[in-house]
Amino acid sequence: MNKPPFPARRPSSGPGVPGLAARALAMKAVEGVLGQDLALEDAFDDASLDARDLGLARMIAGVSMRRYGTIGTILSDLLAKGMPRKSGPLEAILITAAAQILFLDVPDRAAVDLAVRLARGDDRAQAFSGLANAVLRKISAGKEELLAALPPEADTPSWLYKRWSAQYGEATAAAIAAAQRVEPSLDLSVKADAAGWADRLGGRVLPTGSVRTAHNGPVRALEGFEAGQWWVQDAAAALPARLLGDVAGLRVADLCAAPGGKTAQVAAAGAKVTAVDRSAARLQRLTENLKRLDLKADVVTADILAWKAEPFDAVILDSPCSATGTIRRHPDVAWSKSARDIGAVADLQRRMLGRMASLVKPGGLLVYCTCSLEREEGEEQIARFLEGNQDFTLEPVRPDDIGGIEGAITPEGFLRTLPSLLPDPDPVMAGMDGFFAARMRRKG
Repeated sequence: MNKPPFPARRPSSGPGVPGLAARALAMKAVEGVLGQDLALEDAFDDASLDARDLGLARMIAGVSMRRYGTIGTILSDLLAKGMPRKSGPLEAILITAAAQILFLDVPDRAAVDLAVRLARGDDRAQAFSGLANAVLRKISAGKEELLAALPPEADTPSWLYKRWSAQYGEATAAAIAAAQRVEPSLDLSVKADAAGWADRLGGRVLPTGSVRTAHNGPVRALEGFEAGQWWVQDAAAALPARLLGDVAGLRVADLCAAPGGKTAQVAAAGAKVTAVDRSAARLQRLTENLKRLDLKADVVTADILAWKAEPFDAVILDSPCSATGTIRRHPDVAWSKSARDIGAVADLQRRMLGRMASLVKPGGLLVYCTCSLEREEGEEQIARFLEGNQDFTLEPVRPDDIGGIEGAITPEGFLRTLPSLLPDPDPVMAGMDGFFAARMRRKG
């Protein structure tokens, strides 16, 4: 399944009727992804809606991108002549309305009516409001049959699904694709008393020590946020820092550190942390998080390819990557990446890894990780690094390092989590991000 060939247009606003503002924001967010290669989350940064409408807009936009392959295929089948040219935001209007009809607990009539209002409120789309009405009513009338005709992999770009089938096998690729269709739970890393916080928040403690809850509202409203008792961090993202073991009193560098989950982990464990990132804006968020959590770290704005420092006892490099392991949380990634992106980012990773060798003390540890499912960004990078750096040896990951998660350690001793791991009867409470990590020690 390839990205449906609908060109996105500039967004527009509509009349201020109840529920319309949320739909308009969701439509703009989807247009930003499809037409401008913007990150889905960026559309909500400056939104002025109340919490309820903002939450609804996020939900609609998220489902629209999570099920974009299915929705795009259905719309393509119903639009015999394709998406009309010069129709403004019509594409995004149809996508977000179809998402509501097919996948959300929203009255179909309301979804259709508000979509038509959005079309009528735009100079470019108003001529196609009748078409929007007709197409969406067809989807409403035949939703069960339309959905039954499409397999789970319909929501994964074909080039990506083929890669996963080749790397992991057809069954695992299908399981990954299915896991990414479900909006995930909220995972938290806590400073102390994970069991107590799981009880307070109505969640559970995972084998890795993270607290998992089904909460899908504003994070700031949860008990313990303002008091700095925990921070949001996917269970898989919390594993690489665990590979360092006891870091109390050690000098640790967290490279490409923002937004700071790993920095918080090692700081809470008693390390003297230096957090480095090239983005001052992202480091500002890291600094704010550390202040809320009452944790300390030296924060440095720098390009790590040029940054110099005295060698550290341990270094974590959470390298820039294609982020294909995070599609369950960031569904727009599936449709904003291409195979070319993987090659480009793999070259950057190679250069960063080469730079890390001099930043680790003799006898110290280097943990390299990415939130990618692609071997070029994981296993192949480490094989190349070890071949060119004979003073480093692989220190295999052990089951007790990661809470005994079944299937998360490769035969070579790498950490490789998949979205289909951590099964649960409730799909929302299952899964984790796709991560790769390797632990290497520099010879003394």
